Amino acid sequence: MSINRVNLSGNLTRDPELRATAGGTPILSFGLAVNDRRKNPQTGEWESVPNFVDCLIFGRRAEAVNRYIQKGSKVAVEGRLRYSSWEAKDGSRRSKLEVVIDEIEFMSGQGTQQGQAAHEPEDIYDEDIPF
Repeated sequence: MSINRVNLSGNLTRDPELRATAGGTPILSFGLAVNDRRKNPQTGEWESVPNFVDCLIFGRRAEAVNRYIQKGSKVAVEGRLRYSSWEAKDGSRRSKLEVVIDEIEFMSGQGTQQGQAAHEPEDIYDEDIPF
């Protein structure tokens, strides 16, 4: 038996990018910074060390989520790891591990984030949200 589940919380490292597959399925991608605590061997002090994780959301949810997050937004995500490998233009092999998100929770409140003006709240109802 194997289990492939990931739970992370952190801040977006860049604005999300919305694109589509050749078949028209929306894909939202963004980077997530997740801090890890480690003891510095030279000083003996505990430090926060960031880990940078690539994340993806597929389908109608990708379009909906894109309206509510931006660089600096704090989110909690649950999903699964996906490994991809390909050949680069120079002939070298490249690979990456990313999180395909099943659930996302917005943890940033309304207001200014990272020195940017927040989006004006919209009139939305529960039945308008596809997740």
